[in-house]
This record gives sequence, structure tokens and C-alpha cells, in this order.
Amino acid sequence: MTDAAVSPHTPKPRVLLVEDYDDAREMYAEYLTLLGFDMAQAANGLEAIEQALQRPPHIVVMDLSLPHMDGWETVRRLKANERTAGIPVVALTGHVVADFSRRAHQAGFEGFLTKPCLPEDLVTEIRRILGAAAASES
Repeated sequence: MTDAAVSPHTPKPRVLLVEDYDDAREMYAEYLTLLGFDMAQAANGLEAIEQALQRPPHIVVMDLSLPHMDGWETVRRLKANERTAGIPVVALTGHVVADFSRRAHQAGFEGFLTKPCLPEDLVTEIRRILGAAAASES
């Protein structure tokens, strides 16, 4: 993938964005769509699991503080399900507590970003993780 956009000759990577704050979810989704990503959105963990099972994404970007089911429990359930276990998940959170990043990796998150997060930083992390996943498959 190039820095500017997804190649027109490859399928668009599908990103499932899980964020309960509508403005943030819409802003990130619009930015990622402009760069050529295929976007799916969920406002809570239950919706995220449902979406991941119906139309599996290439990667999930998920807030940790969500209604109905938080990001910690959602990633635990995604990783426990054989249909979704291999989908990489990036934590996107406003919680900046010592050791949070390490705990997130132990819980099953492949990436960790703190909010506020520039859209460019989110794209860089998505591409890093998708690139690592592609390299491990070959």
C-alpha cells in the first residue's frame, strides 16, 4: 500500500471502527474512506462482535470505554471465537494510565493509540499492523 491511498488493483482493506462518540467515529471513518479503506462502524462492543461475524474486517479499531460491552470484553470475545480470532485489533483510548499499553497487548490488542489521535497516526498504525499480518501469512 502506498501512503496516499489503497491501490486500485487490490481489494480495499475493511476497517471496523468501534467508537461510541459519534463525532469521532464519523471523522475517522470519513478520513479512512477518503484514503480508500472500506469502512464498517459500530457504537458499542455488542455491535462490533455482530459486525465482525457478519462481515469480517481486516482490522478492528476500538475504543476501550464503550456502552453495553467495553473494549476489553469485546476483544476477549473476538479472540475467543475461531471465526474472529485472527483479526487484529487496535485499542484507541483516552485512558493514559501507566502500564495500560502492556495490559492491552496482553488482553489481545495488537496496537494501542491514545486519544486525541491524529487521523494520520491512526492510518500509520493500521497500515503497520496490516503489513505485519500480510508478512506473517506469506
